[in-house]
Amino acid sequence: MKMPSMDKLEKYAELALRTGVNLQNDQLLMINSTIEGAEFTRIVARKAFEMGAKDVHINWGDDELTRMAYEHADQETLSHVPEWQQQKYTYFAEQGAAILSIRSTDPDLLKGIDAGKVASAAKARSEAMSTFRNYTMNDRIQWSIISIPIAKWAQKIFPGEEEDTAVEKLWEQIFSIVRVDQDDPVEAWKKHNDTLITAREYLNKKQYRKLIYKAPGTDLEVALPKGHVWKGGPAGTAEGNISFNPNMPTEEVFTAPHKYGVDGKVTSTKPLNYGGNVINNFTLTFKEGKVVDFTAEEGSETLQHLLDTDEGSRHLGELALVPHESPISQSGLIFYNTLYDENASCHLALGKAYPNNVQGGSDMNEEELDQNGVNHSLTHVDFMMGSGELDIDGVLEDGTTEAVMRKGSWAITFE
Repeated sequence: MKMPSMDKLEKYAELALRTGVNLQNDQLLMINSTIEGAEFTRIVARKAFEMGAKDVHINWGDDELTRMAYEHADQETLSHVPEWQQQKYTYFAEQGAAILSIRSTDPDLLKGIDAGKVASAAKARSEAMSTFRNYTMNDRIQWSIISIPIAKWAQKIFPGEEEDTAVEKLWEQIFSIVRVDQDDPVEAWKKHNDTLITAREYLNKKQYRKLIYKAPGTDLEVALPKGHVWKGGPAGTAEGNISFNPNMPTEEVFTAPHKYGVDGKVTSTKPLNYGGNVINNFTLTFKEGKVVDFTAEEGSETLQHLLDTDEGSRHLGELALVPHESPISQSGLIFYNTLYDENASCHLALGKAYPNNVQGGSDMNEEELDQNGVNHSLTHVDFMMGSGELDIDGVLEDGTTEAVMRKGSWAITFE
């Protein structure tokens, strides 16, 4: 399969290392990748060593083997996560490694597989990786996620195209969206991050008591915890005061909703790829923070299992604001990939909230977080609900209401 020019691939690799994880001299790097991305992953590894990485460890995955296991292994086997796998991730976290995930997965990978089997395995992995996840969700280490094309993903986005043509088109979209097609992608990201930082600082000063969402199929009120913290761009700083970008692309500013303060109905605006299955055209009805009813035209059983993962999976853990003018939205494409689709649209997340989305949250235990309205769960699943028809109002502490977004665009001027 034809690859893009080496110049573009090296620019992308350098961007992921310098702006994504912000790799430091003499730091360990762990890369999660798939065998289909081996050529690009080797470029990233070489760049990392050239930048002074102490060592580079690769965790390889293979879609075909994953599908094979779900087709033939029993649920008990699929739900077993060997202790050595847990210890490996914890070891690298304890060593202060940077973690880069290079994702390239077929959106329909597990289509037709029993949803209960998939849900059980996903829950087991989440439980097993809880210690490691505390490092990432509290920004104790640098981590970032990027994507590269594979044929099945590309042809899902560009149906009817030959493999090579579809993959070439997807590479072009990725390079444009993550600014690799610019002369100096790293510098372009610095300017982009500055814009996101300005937006999050404005919202942090406002400290809205709640947000009100209105759109076709959506009428939702979301309370915000006292002392909530908006993040965006470089999400924060890892130990050692090192900034990093967890998601590339990223167009969002986000915070934690109040676990018990969500009421009304929300309707999805883009398909959700969850666990190798697509959930589409779904609605969620909330009462006092909890999903009490739902519908889905596609993937209803998968959505049911997601909501039933644990008590926290029926509560929200994130709300994110993304202007309709984002380059991903303007592409007019549905990517069937949450990393991309969530940055085309305002979105919410079911499940665990980032503790550092409230002041002092990283130092709170689970009970204290709950008392402050911060949700805990084994899951964290973003779903898209924004569009060019979405209006959002912010309610201040004194009850004053002001426009935050109109028809999917910012209605406020950041100062």
